[in-house]
Amino acid sequence: MLLHTELWVGALIRRAELGGAFAVVARKGDTRAGAVLVKAVNRGDGTSRLYAEATRMDGEQVWMQPAKSDQEAELDRYIERAVRVDPDVWVVEIEDRQGRHFLTEPVEAT
Repeated sequence: MLLHTELWVGALIRRAELGGAFAVVARKGDTRAGAVLVKAVNRGDGTSRLYAEATRMDGEQVWMQPAKSDQEAELDRYIERAVRVDPDVWVVEIEDRQGRHFLTEPVEAT
């Protein structure tokens, strides 16, 4: 049985807070099976990264960067488009001085 999205998001926020970051649900989606976008904001250098769930060709679940920009405004526009396509999507924003995402699952290098 897969973990409900709402529980997974709560765990991510808790990991971020325990690590000294600030994390919020910027947009709540479907509680059971909504996709998740994670925006990691680095307040130290003013950059941001966006992460989205993906499935590799071998079937492994990973996180990747769907938008290569590091500018928060551009990432916000990507998020707006994603929400129009999938109204069940969750958006989690994490503000951290080091820009950490706190994802424990594999993250594909960019």
